[in-house]
Amino acid sequence: MNYTPERLNPLKACRLGLDTHQELTIYLRQDCPVCRSEGFSALSRVLVHTEQRHLIATLHMVTSDLLMPGEIGFSESTWKRMELRDNTSVWLSHPKPVQSLSYIRAKVYGNELSSDQLSEIIDDIVAGRFADVHLAAFITACGGDKLNIREITDLTQAMVNSGSQIEWGLPTVVDKHCVGGLPGNRTTPILVSILAAAGLTMPKTSSRAITSPAGTADTMETLTNVSLSLEQMRAVVEQEGGCLAWGGSVRLSPSDDLLIQVERALDIDSEGQLIASVLSKKIAAGATHVVIDIPVGPTAKVRSNEAAEVLANNFKAVAKTLGITISVLFTDGSQPVGRGIGPALEARDILEVLQNKPNMPLDLRQRSAEVAGSVLEMVNELPKGEGYKEALKILDSGAAWEKFQAICQAQGSLKAPPIAPYRYELIAQAGGIIHCIDNRKLAKVAKLAGAPADLAAGVDLHCKISDHVEPNQPLLTIHAESSGELSYAVEYLEEHLDIIELTTDRKAKT
Repeated sequence: MNYTPERLNPLKACRLGLDTHQELTIYLRQDCPVCRSEGFSALSRVLVHTEQRHLIATLHMVTSDLLMPGEIGFSESTWKRMELRDNTSVWLSHPKPVQSLSYIRAKVYGNELSSDQLSEIIDDIVAGRFADVHLAAFITACGGDKLNIREITDLTQAMVNSGSQIEWGLPTVVDKHCVGGLPGNRTTPILVSILAAAGLTMPKTSSRAITSPAGTADTMETLTNVSLSLEQMRAVVEQEGGCLAWGGSVRLSPSDDLLIQVERALDIDSEGQLIASVLSKKIAAGATHVVIDIPVGPTAKVRSNEAAEVLANNFKAVAKTLGITISVLFTDGSQPVGRGIGPALEARDILEVLQNKPNMPLDLRQRSAEVAGSVLEMVNELPKGEGYKEALKILDSGAAWEKFQAICQAQGSLKAPPIAPYRYELIAQAGGIIHCIDNRKLAKVAKLAGAPADLAAGVDLHCKISDHVEPNQPLLTIHAESSGELSYAVEYLEEHLDIIELTTDRKAKT
């Protein structure tokens, strides 16, 4: 049916205050005449019109008096996207078929997707033509090794083209990315501070957590404003040489942010989409040189050297085709980095390293310097190991801390991270040597405690592999913002005490 508002009685917009994340959702009374005339039912995809705007949304039915006759309810995301006011006139009709859904069905059955098909899928995602169930189907169809190098390259380019792109007019703009799977590995803010202090340009845009207890954007949000516009981001970088922004606020590869929301719910982070996600954000942000950090360990995201080699080669192949220079590091992924796991606790560790506090987590300092050193060596053509030494000098001198403060102030402020009011300590029942720490289970404890949504929630780890512990010594502390979430985390922990494995200390028994 064509959109002809003159022929239809409009419905009146009603803001229901329902949070459906990015899912565009509308609500109608089950006895609404429009449903009968148009044949709409629950979960129908509906084209929603006002005089100024239109979009496709998922319909939910209301069987109570939540809505008055003649009203149409909107979730928060739909209300904001439509730029509505109360009682705005709204018309409904059937949307045209979304052709790209047939491409996803083809991929489900193992068919290769062309560049044009991938571009159409990404355009439809950004335009809001897909429901979350369609996004989930796309993510699942492309999971594992179901995308070849050509498809990953085309997907990356399509994601770049879907949003804003920044041109810095500089021959060298640096960036880094860690593929994840390692709780507490929050090197990025330290890295940006070191490299900007060294005179390099690093406009860092970061994602929020997908399957982890915190992303860099979540952590930095406890310290400063990360929701920068493109203009604000450019001003900070031009003033300080670097920034620490949330990529979603500047619409760099916006399709990636929509996919991440569903990937988080599915707890999926497939290799092909990982590469496309990372490189599309780097290219859109104007990076020319990027270091990729791949932690390898039995409970990290990448569990073997063989898998790391495959991932590294795929990164290099896609980057070469798209004209970006990358260097890949394989790092230790056997255990968490730093002590804190969760936004505020990781922020505390960052501050301790930058301020050269006596009790700072040395492994976080060392790893940050190693990755920063790799960037310095790639860009400045330094001998291997010299970049690491230079990075440590910048940390020791206090220049990195000064630069971090300046970046935060340029982004709005530098504030203290919040502290959770509820805590629980896991105590060693016997003495021994720490043999193994399970990254995945530890991350789950932090998430059950409320991270990353609750910024102060997470886990403080008090031991490392090979450490000697005494009986009754604390092994970890759970932090939560509510007693209920603390209980969830403690219950899981008590059922999975193998998160931290000790070898028996015979001396402690005698």
